[in-house]
Amino acid sequence: MYRSHTCGELRISDVNKTVTLSGWVQRSRKMGGMTFVDLRDRYGITQLVFNEEINAPLCEEAKGLGREYVIQVVGTVNERYSKNANLPTGDIEVIVSKLTVLNKSLTPPFTIEDNTDGGDDIRMKYRYLDLRRSAVRKNLELRHKMTIEVRKYLDEQGFIEVETPILVGSTPEGARDFVVPSRMNPGQFYALPQSPQTLKQLLMVSGFDRYFQIAKCFRDEDLRADRQPEFTQIDCEMSFVEQDDVITLFEGMAKYLFKQIRNVDLETPFLRMSWADAMKYYGSDKPDLRFDMKFVELMDVLKGYGFSVFDQAAYIGGICAKGAATYTRKQLDQLTDFVKRPQIGAKGLVYARIEADGNVKSSVDKFYTQEVLQQMKEAFRAEPGDLILILSGDDAMKTRKQLCELRLEMGSQLGLRDKDKFALLWVVDFPMFEWSDEEQRLMAMHHPFTHPKEEDIPLLDTDPAAVRADAYDMVCNGVEVGGGSIRIHDSQLQAKMFEILGFTPERAQEQFGFLMNAFKYGAPPHGGLAYGLDRWVSIFAGLDSIRDCIAFPKNNSGRDVMLDAPGFLEPGQLDELQLKLDLKE
Repeated sequence: MYRSHTCGELRISDVNKTVTLSGWVQRSRKMGGMTFVDLRDRYGITQLVFNEEINAPLCEEAKGLGREYVIQVVGTVNERYSKNANLPTGDIEVIVSKLTVLNKSLTPPFTIEDNTDGGDDIRMKYRYLDLRRSAVRKNLELRHKMTIEVRKYLDEQGFIEVETPILVGSTPEGARDFVVPSRMNPGQFYALPQSPQTLKQLLMVSGFDRYFQIAKCFRDEDLRADRQPEFTQIDCEMSFVEQDDVITLFEGMAKYLFKQIRNVDLETPFLRMSWADAMKYYGSDKPDLRFDMKFVELMDVLKGYGFSVFDQAAYIGGICAKGAATYTRKQLDQLTDFVKRPQIGAKGLVYARIEADGNVKSSVDKFYTQEVLQQMKEAFRAEPGDLILILSGDDAMKTRKQLCELRLEMGSQLGLRDKDKFALLWVVDFPMFEWSDEEQRLMAMHHPFTHPKEEDIPLLDTDPAAVRADAYDMVCNGVEVGGGSIRIHDSQLQAKMFEILGFTPERAQEQFGFLMNAFKYGAPPHGGLAYGLDRWVSIFAGLDSIRDCIAFPKNNSGRDVMLDAPGFLEPGQLDELQLKLDLKE
């Protein structure tokens, strides 16, 4: 028997028991004739004591224990003289009578501590060591708990868990596919699924009514903190539903998870905001509503007074930062440098302070009278002590996105983005299509299976760019945590959608004939939603990145530096697949 108890189990009630523990050496320290060793496993840490007066040879052996040695000890539980209130086991220690080294360890390349000295690259390379840190392990334990609660909730709502294939056909819309060559079908390729979208729709045609899956998905796209090439989503679909039915059920799921995981009671229903309003007032389709700072448009207030930057702009807008009038010139210059960063791209920043007497002091005072500046102040409903920040540009959408970045930066600087505060909303009424400069055509904003709003269907023939979708995204603290739509279930409407997206009838049949044909056999109205499991866990854990809630993540280049993947195939493997590489310089 390697252990009778775990390293997080023993308490004061176990004093005088003889126990066997196994685990890793966290740290060792010698104090006079005593050697103290912290023994760690997944469950916690127990202090071991080697006493030179009781067993000198054993104590000498303990001095040779290195960090991360795997050991087994037998000993007696004793009440600690100097207790550690920070440990659940801090009231006890184990006086060791027998020591067995199960496996020695090289010195780790970084400390296995919550506050480690290892950088991201080295921790990713030795991820199996990084996972020993309690901070990382707790994230995976949280993920485990969340999947259990997800299954429990959906089971109670009548959903059936169904696994769909990982090897599927390539889809031309959306992100790039990861492709897999087929040895038995030379020259042909599978794709890894970006989502189980068409398959779950087929399950609705099959009459399953309510499906879910904790599904692994794959997208070959550029990475950010909230993206990985492979990710996990809570994928759901329902038959005989309208948008409100789906929103209500998954709003309930979010409320349930917050209560079970964080013991937070959310108020429902959540706010609903149209995509148009989200872009107008926050410059983002995933606004962070933990704080205010709604955009105020100033075209009618500030245009036409001789300040050419504003006079020539297609959009002038700003935000009001409450209580920030104390910002120094240096801080304002830093904000100007922030919005001028290449990834944001603004040309400059105008500011205005509301003085204690109510007067407005602005960086463009010479162009505006106090009367005009007071009109600007009223537009923001600003008060003494507030700071107004203004951007302008020749593209309204682009400038709003720049203002969004400034708003988020100010929210962070003023401490308004508290990770223990949660603001959830639904963004609805998305455009059905968006224009692609690269493709020079309309593209589906979500995917080509999204149902247009009934009242907008006639516009498909006359003004497809004006069509709105029966689509909805759930946003939490400025992060899109889930999204879905009501789906097309009519083969003629689906064919029309492909036509607008530039598909020939032949190509539509070749790519998606299986789905349109299925619709001809009595497809019910249906819709669904997919939550990002990785994103939910990162929010619940208070993380800025999803990487630390994934056991073996990829780096920002999409590489697994631990496995050194992706890698090259042997020539024999390429021959079996009948593939020949022609790598560009």
